Amino acid sequence: MITLSVDAMGGDIGLAVTAPAATNFLQRRPDAQLIMVGDQAQIQTALQQANAPMTRISIVHASEIVGMDEAPQYALKNKKDSSMRIAIQQVKDGNAQAAVSAGNTGALMATARFVLKTLPHIDRPAIAKFLPAENDSLTLMLDLGANVDSTPEQLHQFAIMGNELYRALYPSQNAPKIGLLNIGTEDIKGTEIVKQAFQLLQQSPINFIGNIEANQIYSDQADIVIADGFVGNIVLKTIEGTAGFMAGIIKQEFQRNLYTQFSALTALPVLKNFKRRLDPRRYNGAIFLGLRGIVVKSHGGTDATGFAFALEEAYQEAQADSMTKIEQGISEKLATA
Repeated sequence: MITLSVDAMGGDIGLAVTAPAATNFLQRRPDAQLIMVGDQAQIQTALQQANAPMTRISIVHASEIVGMDEAPQYALKNKKDSSMRIAIQQVKDGNAQAAVSAGNTGALMATARFVLKTLPHIDRPAIAKFLPAENDSLTLMLDLGANVDSTPEQLHQFAIMGNELYRALYPSQNAPKIGLLNIGTEDIKGTEIVKQAFQLLQQSPINFIGNIEANQIYSDQADIVIADGFVGNIVLKTIEGTAGFMAGIIKQEFQRNLYTQFSALTALPVLKNFKRRLDPRRYNGAIFLGLRGIVVKSHGGTDATGFAFALEEAYQEAQADSMTKIEQGISEKLATA
């Protein structure tokens, strides 16, 4: 049985999202159970309204909520009984195999790092996320915002962590292709940090394919893309904005006149599939890599469908025993580096 702890109060919407998402997730995963953390009375009411299977849900009371605009250090110091912190503590105490929260990203990272600590040989955790790519494949990208600047050694560590996570989730892919995000494919391009990271990655026992450019992220050329958090976060937000822009333009064009509206009816199956493949909710759930435990961050403004996908991401990692495999792989590849 896979057990996940859930920050039931976190995010822009809180229980109105987490309770129905929990119900949906448990209906699809009969071998899972949840620990819902937050105000006990409110959680109980929300779960009953969502017709949740209470036999596979336990509630742990927490008296505080971390606000979406609170400073990470303030939340860490002053919100010791927050639903976010108690949910992470469930992983630390061995009661859950992974924690999921839609709360304040900075506070979640600071709290997770304080409670769980980092893995040996890892300087800083990174935020990783699977993005849609060609041929129905997925590309893992990190760091997406945990570190605004990184050393060459830390970029190397991100690559190792990404490599081991990918192998844990997709064991048939023994040597995932790893690319370093740069302004050109030549090894002489980029900042000094990126060029030094290139040299480290070349010497590392991973399948490093060299530099890739941002317009290649959607291709299946690389299974894993490495960048520092400043660049990675900008890329992620640009991707999200572009997807929304494209969807809006397509809708406008099909609504332009009666002819285009009729064309939309004939193209409806294609449009629905297009929308499904690019639906950001399907890829909701960023992974905090480098910690002694699994923590998944959901988008704060997502709906119940999106939060259920974040729960699914945590479930997949727990089921694959990803933390054990990541720690073992890091030890093998970085201990002697």
